[in-house]
Amino acid sequence: MDRTTPCWRYAIAIGSNRRGRHGAPRAEVRAAIGALGGTVAVSPIIETAPIGPSIRRFANACILLDSAEPPDALLARLKRIERAFGRRRGRRWGERVIDLDIVLWSGGAWSSPALTIPHRLFRDRDFVLRPLATIAPAWRDPVTGRTIRQLAHMVDPRRRSP
Repeated sequence: MDRTTPCWRYAIAIGSNRRGRHGAPRAEVRAAIGALGGTVAVSPIIETAPIGPSIRRFANACILLDSAEPPDALLARLKRIERAFGRRRGRRWGERVIDLDIVLWSGGAWSSPALTIPHRLFRDRDFVLRPLATIAPAWRDPVTGRTIRQLAHMVDPRRRSP
């Protein structure tokens, strides 16, 4: 990118709880990180209990990604990657080979019919906040003004992943 091209930083949450062509869920997460490109930082991969009807545990991670793509274009690319990995739309909170969500971006808040940034549920999700706190603890939520570290400490302990 040259100096005239805008560049934004994004926080992307990644999850998998189903074996895919790359292997077990942890391998799927690592492969998705490789497919994204532009990665600035990668959290550890953690295992978490599922939310909803799925019984399989998730492998979760977060990355920081630099991109010249505006949020809607990045979302379209994430959806293409999900489809390439074998993700099919189906039951909410069901099993999935890969899930890629834009959590935050350096431009602040964003809203369109297909996308809301910050992600509407990220403040309550230990499986997003805990990995994100390892790579961006001082990033502030543009809505609450709290840092990721503060938000991670505020998650209800009964809902924390083991």
